[in-house]
Amino acid sequence: MNVIELLADLQAQHDETAARAGELRDRIQHLTASLAETEARLADLATTRKVITGLAAAGGQPTPPETNTAYQAIVNTFNQHPDQEFRARELHELLGMPTDEASVNIARSRLGRLTRQGFLIQPGRGRYQKRT
Repeated sequence: MNVIELLADLQAQHDETAARAGELRDRIQHLTASLAETEARLADLATTRKVITGLAAAGGQPTPPETNTAYQAIVNTFNQHPDQEFRARELHELLGMPTDEASVNIARSRLGRLTRQGFLIQPGRGRYQKRT
């Protein structure tokens, strides 16, 4: 194999790999958008459930039992410590949840969603506190 053939082969491999990288970036964008839509839907459903539960309790009907979701555990922790600021990792440690990076990133996403919904405030970067 001469140098020209070697360079042509390298260029072909480069082009193929660049095309594959582009396809993967497109898939990541699509999956990221789908994840954001799904998480927003989950947040909407949680808010709707909370509103309906409040209305049902105000109407004299029995309150349905709470499910112990990660969101509920987070909200309960902030209710128990209303003046305390937490970082996502500290919250995981307090709740006895896994502290690996992926799990903590999911908690950060949940905390961000609770902040956007008005349940929490962010007094500093990466810190969250119950809105008073």
